Amino acid sequence: MIDSEFSTRHTALYHTFGCKLNYAETSTIASMLQSRGVVRAEPGDTPDVIVINSCSVTELAEKKCRQTIRSFARRYPSAAIVVTGCYAQLSADAIRQLPGVKIVAGNDRKTELVEYICSYVGSSHDSSAGETHVTPTRDIRAFTPSCSRGDRTRYFLKVQDGCDYYCTYCTIPMARGRSRSPRIADLVAQARGVAAEGGKEIVITGVNIGDFGKGSEETFLDLCRALDEVEGIERYRISSIEPNLLTDELIEFVSQSRRFMPHFHIPLQSGSDEVLKLMHRRYDTALFRYKIETVRRLIPDAFIGVDLIVGARGETAERFEESRRFIESLDISRLHVFTYSERPGTKALEIEHVVPQDEKHRRTAIMIALSDAKLNAFAKRFEGAVRPVLVEHQASDGTMGGFTDNYLRVDIPPQPSLANTVIDCTLSAEPGVTEYMKGDYRG
Repeated sequence: MIDSEFSTRHTALYHTFGCKLNYAETSTIASMLQSRGVVRAEPGDTPDVIVINSCSVTELAEKKCRQTIRSFARRYPSAAIVVTGCYAQLSADAIRQLPGVKIVAGNDRKTELVEYICSYVGSSHDSSAGETHVTPTRDIRAFTPSCSRGDRTRYFLKVQDGCDYYCTYCTIPMARGRSRSPRIADLVAQARGVAAEGGKEIVITGVNIGDFGKGSEETFLDLCRALDEVEGIERYRISSIEPNLLTDELIEFVSQSRRFMPHFHIPLQSGSDEVLKLMHRRYDTALFRYKIETVRRLIPDAFIGVDLIVGARGETAERFEESRRFIESLDISRLHVFTYSERPGTKALEIEHVVPQDEKHRRTAIMIALSDAKLNAFAKRFEGAVRPVLVEHQASDGTMGGFTDNYLRVDIPPQPSLANTVIDCTLSAEPGVTEYMKGDYRG
């Protein structure tokens, strides 16, 4: 055990790739290190430690991680680079060979990472030495809690980890392990802690959050009902939830809840039933349409974000067009478009019909344009409307803004005293911009 404070000031720089879950976990690591005397590096500091939380969802994500490691090693040659996350879990040996890397830790070692870093920083280490701490994924059983804000107004509460779905294109089960989650009582206690700190909004995160409570008598709906009772929290948002796990009861609950926002993020991945079968997804387009229509019927103003993979193996020109037409017909708010990337060890590599790279990019551009049109149409529905906005802290460039209950980004005239408060704003469109709106408020 290292002393909670060091004789000299030590600093750490943090860099995160990938999902909201990774960002939440990085923030937790930073808070734990702060309590041990390793403070966040300020601009102009030369950090002693660089913590990189990696992603392996695409080949590009891994490439960016390697590039970032090499860049930090050149810029800060005396710093100890520490790599954790999914890429570290899957490719520890390769990462360990990169310049400057001193510690590699798998996904289940993120809390122990603080001990590894403090031991390294507090010892007269050999600059050539290094450590690797990775549990084989099949043996990962522990749930590592995380609830942290970092530099954001919103808090991110990790309620679940791992995945048992094994979609043919995905490495997440190989990187995160089996589905697992804590008890509702533990998560409610964390939410109460957020309220005590003055937090107003919590985003519920995980790898497959609808699978919460698997193997127990608790369900995700039970969790939402319990969190809804925590006094002091004004907003909850449900992050990505599988369409087959988004039950009618959950949608109805959100429609009646004061604290759960009208905002859903539902992965589709393809609008072609044949491609969905090849992906081993657990629904078809008919079920997906039903879920969208149910949300719209019960919560007409809800923001509905949809994940989409473009150019997957087996996506012929005809199947892509089928997917495009299906998505065009849906009353959704936005697409999150991902260009398919080959992942070693996945079943997708056995599927025939490979989409050429230039064709992937062409299809991606088509779907991004469709997303822009969907977002623009959704935002225009609320011109002149009054919606509640949770104001974020003033940005470094002096601007201020926040999100409505139904997840429209709103810019407001700067007034620092409004930070972390919910105000009513009259919305107006920003000319030529689909990403956000302007908000007028009365003090």
